[in-house]
Amino acid sequence: MKWDSVTGLLLAGVGHVTQPPDAQKNFLVVDAKTDNPTIEQAFDRFTHDRKDIAILLINQHVAERIRHRVDTYTDAFPAVLEIPSKDHPYDPEKDSVLKRVRRLFGE
Repeated sequence: MKWDSVTGLLLAGVGHVTQPPDAQKNFLVVDAKTDNPTIEQAFDRFTHDRKDIAILLINQHVAERIRHRVDTYTDAFPAVLEIPSKDHPYDPEKDSVLKRVRRLFGE
């Protein structure tokens, strides 16, 4: 997520860093310099490796960068929710959850 989203969620108290020596964060700040493999690795870590995460919030424009990964993720937990960011409006046509719901109802 971008700094504005991460900052808001950290202020809400949802940030966590595990104990050293590994000190893993439960968030990733993405900017223009962040490469796609780094985002994919974080997505895999949050959805498969970490068992203490129930909901994965990802800015929709970041999800677009790894759309193939997001669209093929089918597990119920953690739930992956695409959210808008301050600079990028939400587009329901791109949301992977809404696409699945439409397929379920035959739309």
